[in-house]
Amino acid sequence: MASLTLDHVSKLYEQKGLPPTLAVKDVSMSIKDGEIIGLVGSSGCGKTSTLRMIAGFESITEGTIRIGERPINKLKAAERNVAMAFEGYALYPPLRVSDNIAFSLLRNKMPRTRADTKVKMIAELLEITNILDLYPPSLSGGQQQRVSLARALVRAADVFLLDEPMSQLEPHLRAKLRARIKDYLIQNKMTSVFVTHDQTEAMALADRIAVMSEGVLQQFGSPVDLKERPSNLFVAGFIGEPPMNLLKAQVTAEGRARRLMVQDEQGRQAFSFGVPDRAEATPLQNGRKVYVGIRPHKIVVAPGGNGAVERVTGTVVSSEWLGDQSYLGVEIGDAFLIVVADRSVRAPHESQITLGLPYEALHFFDSDSGEAVLHGSDLLRA
Repeated sequence: MASLTLDHVSKLYEQKGLPPTLAVKDVSMSIKDGEIIGLVGSSGCGKTSTLRMIAGFESITEGTIRIGERPINKLKAAERNVAMAFEGYALYPPLRVSDNIAFSLLRNKMPRTRADTKVKMIAELLEITNILDLYPPSLSGGQQQRVSLARALVRAADVFLLDEPMSQLEPHLRAKLRARIKDYLIQNKMTSVFVTHDQTEAMALADRIAVMSEGVLQQFGSPVDLKERPSNLFVAGFIGEPPMNLLKAQVTAEGRARRLMVQDEQGRQAFSFGVPDRAEATPLQNGRKVYVGIRPHKIVVAPGGNGAVERVTGTVVSSEWLGDQSYLGVEIGDAFLIVVADRSVRAPHESQITLGLPYEALHFFDSDSGEAVLHGSDLLRA
């Protein structure tokens, strides 16, 4: 296995009669040997184009891609020693499942008995031993996807690229295989990059996650980084289910004492709350317009008397019990918050409820640039 580096990589698509499209814009990532990386973002954000450039199925317009110290962007796909599981499966219909999985092993002159042993091992991992003698046209979408994944994972490649590797699987099977695949990748030190729309899958599998939007790498960090220290409004709103509450606000300050005047969608004041009188709060200058963010599960229902928490009172406009969590919609003035509690909460429609907004869970973003200016964990640091 080896490290993987993308150095200022861009991809421009040009079609006759149409304006050029810059699908990937100046992306740089340094991926360690054996590291598992997730690529996430909305459809059309450039994540699959990035994966295909690494594989060699798309040329790059600018930049360099290296495996270890070896530049590969001018090499043919077959010369890169990269294994890929395709979103469209790309199986060979005339070959049995076992032969599809063993294809690259046999092409590289591996003895048949050894190839069969490897195929059996990976088939057991992905629970497809019962279909090894079948042909791809007779398989379900989920079975074909696992065969495509097996064909990639069975190889001894430098880098493994997985495009939506489990999107067609039933939830219970996906959860089971996720853990198995991660253990397999870690045990074999397999440098891996996978594309997914499933945030849970990305959080569960990846050591680090790259969040993309409109071809631009927005943030590249650990799952904890993305949740607790989002770099901008896009990442804050994209990562998390349900997404982060984001409220428009303006800072009012007298000396070091600061209050956030939260506004509704029409710009009218909805409510206000204070922030600790700390030197770390200096980005929150008087008059600065910001977005204040807090994740739904960080909001405390009926907070006690202790802790660094701002208390606000609102009106319950929706309440759902999902068997293990309560989802509440709460209006405070004309502002709206989604609240998630890991217990049953008795909160009838239009009843009043007191909420706690822990200072350490707050995030502040510049209203013009969208860039993060302060996180609550900094606000309360010793």
